[in-house]
Amino acid sequence: MTRILIAEDEERISSFIDKGLRAAGYSTEVVANGREALALALGGTCDLVLLDVGLPGMDGFEILRHVRDQDTALPIIMLTARTSTPDTVTGLDGGANDYMPKPFKFDELLARVRLRLRDVGQLAATTLRRGSISLDLLTRRATVDGREVDLSAREFALAEEFLTHPDQVLSREQLLSRVWGLDFDPGS
Repeated sequence: MTRILIAEDEERISSFIDKGLRAAGYSTEVVANGREALALALGGTCDLVLLDVGLPGMDGFEILRHVRDQDTALPIIMLTARTSTPDTVTGLDGGANDYMPKPFKFDELLARVRLRLRDVGQLAATTLRRGSISLDLLTRRATVDGREVDLSAREFALAEEFLTHPDQVLSREQLLSRVWGLDFDPGS
């Protein structure tokens, strides 16, 4: 079941969102402070975050920054009363997948949640993950323990082969063929 973290300090709003998402078939967790939201977002147990900007303890922009330093794929929808253009730009440029001003219509929020979860499904097909290693096949970015690692094209291709064939021993010939090409002459 898809798990959504609701980071919202206004109980009336968080309760409204929580009930609506549960009725739509999602599992939810509600937190009312920034530090707890950050810990849960980085914990790897949620599939999407609904993030208020004005949280006590740590604001949503700071949480967003910390999460994006560690996880570029976790969908984050900012829900906030801060609707100025500079705030919206800060959120989107900071890595939010969406920025919804309060008040909002629940049906629209639900549609955006479905969209962002659909995006993750498409992203999963272009991202290889094993343990703390992640390869983005579209951008050719490699990360280990949340930190980007510079790889040459050949190193990336080797990493891709190893992640595509986990728990499998690949022969020298297989690697030479797949990474260097069929015409590779090991004597040259």
